[in-house]
Amino acid sequence: MIGLWDTTGNEVVKALAAERRSAGGVASGMALTLIVVVDEKRVREAEAAATIAAAAHPCRLLVVVRTDVERERNRLDAEIVVGGRLGPCEAVVTRMYGRLALHAESVVMPLLVPDVPVVTWWHGEPPAEIATDFLGVVADRRITDTAQAADPVDALRQRARDYAPGDTDLAWTRITPWRTLVAGAFDTTEARVTAATVVAPRTDPTAALMRGWLTARLGIDPVWEHTGEYPRMREVQLRCANGDELTLTRDDNMAVFRRTGQEDRTLPLVRRPLGDELAEELRRLDADQVYAEALGAAAGISGLDQRPAGRVHVWKDPATAQRAEAGVTAHAGTSATP
Repeated sequence: MIGLWDTTGNEVVKALAAERRSAGGVASGMALTLIVVVDEKRVREAEAAATIAAAAHPCRLLVVVRTDVERERNRLDAEIVVGGRLGPCEAVVTRMYGRLALHAESVVMPLLVPDVPVVTWWHGEPPAEIATDFLGVVADRRITDTAQAADPVDALRQRARDYAPGDTDLAWTRITPWRTLVAGAFDTTEARVTAATVVAPRTDPTAALMRGWLTARLGIDPVWEHTGEYPRMREVQLRCANGDELTLTRDDNMAVFRRTGQEDRTLPLVRRPLGDELAEELRRLDADQVYAEALGAAAGISGLDQRPAGRVHVWKDPATAQRAEAGVTAHAGTSATP
């Protein structure tokens, strides 16, 4: 590992090139560049997930930690790891302080692997508008996680309003096992589904996407039955035109599948590590049309997959926005004083 403190972007590029020459074969065959935008307190968690994903998708990992954007003095610290603790990848962990944090692309762009796709993953609350972050605009695929938001379901609706082909969310990835089991239930029947119920907490974004997926695939309007007994989606119930009922119920790391006229079956339904979820999203680097349809159905917005894939960067200074918001609040308080 090479540590560079209070350095420059040029020095980081030179140090990475030197470390690659030293590592030799470990540093070859990069399939993509993975940019991770993360807060300091989640860096180790993000690194652990990226290490798992890199085992399946060798990549250059660029971790961007933005800190204290109102700090008077800019500073850049970096760690460079090639083929070390982060597995078979080249990793550069950058910590940016002051106004430099608002121009992270000036450091990141020279570090992108030439001629391979770029994926940006926000490990934390996703931005309201991805176009305001240049690291999202430059990416071919953009991965968010609405479960990290204060209101996950409302954040999912915002993802639909802000959607562009190439976007995805880890809430969608988490229902892949559910969708596999539900779809597999129809391998032995052609009965049409007429109604469905999803049992889950009202704040569960996976339940919202499951409802959207069932709506988009089956043309029905599933009922969302809210429950406070379980922390995440508990059950999916389907009713068919021939009178059959199919129920898939989570029970720890297993699921019980019930069907009219058949014995109950126990199937695996394991909550996967974050790294496995990330690795699944890195398997495809084109737009996920099925996700777009499910997201649009969940939010009541049609035609998401017909939107332009490219984004145009919209400059936003969060420090200025915070000061302006504080000024408006103070002015309103003064006006309200008799």
